[in-house]
Amino acid sequence: MSNQQLKAANILRGIGRYGLLTVCTTVFIFSLVSGAETYGGGMEGIIKNSPNSLPWLLLLGALFIAWKREFIGGSIIVILGASLYLFFNCIGTNHFAATDLLTLIIVLLGICFITSWYLRKQPT
Repeated sequence: MSNQQLKAANILRGIGRYGLLTVCTTVFIFSLVSGAETYGGGMEGIIKNSPNSLPWLLLLGALFIAWKREFIGGSIIVILGASLYLFFNCIGTNHFAATDLLTLIIVLLGICFITSWYLRKQPT
């Protein structure tokens, strides 16, 4: 592996790791507390609203897999991102450009992990 490939792989790995960590934690916290007021607010409302954050918790789990095993975790992230895209944008009547962007960013960050893995596996 050349020095340029290693640098590119490290950059892609960093973008994938910290980009997805930022997206996941932000959206996870937002989904956890955003609907809590309909259940009375406070900790009780957050607990009752917690099923809304399960997809994002699952994505955080995939990120931790990708942190150790880039190809497996990146593949899971791409599949979850595509599934989130289909769920949020293609099923139902609500379609928002921000949701398109968010789910496509998740897919692209998963591709960063797979590309980083590929660059590291290239023969020298």
